[in-house]
Amino acid sequence: MKIQGVGHVVLKVRDLERAAKFYRDVLGLKEVARFADRMVFFSAGTNHHDIAVLKVEPDAPGPSREAVGLYHVAFKIGNSLEDLRAARAHLEAHGVPILGISDHQVSQSIYFEDLDGNGLELFVDADPAVWQTNPAAVATVRPLSL
Repeated sequence: MKIQGVGHVVLKVRDLERAAKFYRDVLGLKEVARFADRMVFFSAGTNHHDIAVLKVEPDAPGPSREAVGLYHVAFKIGNSLEDLRAARAHLEAHGVPILGISDHQVSQSIYFEDLDGNGLELFVDADPAVWQTNPAAVATVRPLSL
């Protein structure tokens, strides 16, 4: 068996319509389908769906940073710091709190959460030669000022 890539991610949310609006209107993903009143599917444009949100109870506990489970989902938004600066401005314009901005040497990232506390990352890639010549570079985390 050989894994060829990650197909999609499903995140649990308390309010399906609120989450749909966030992923569609703030993050710009295309809503492609719904399953009853339980799920909404989104595509970044090349796959049938890249992410889906699944409705849980309104009083469901939020994800804990110390619990086992998904830490965050990362979305590639380009290849330049200008793309990352534009994303930061877009998030700020929509009132999305930014939790961190990091230089990982192989990529640069902005970290934040959706409205249910699911961790999200927007990133731009650096030159692939960085990790191709030094695979350990992927473990780099430094602050980044945009």
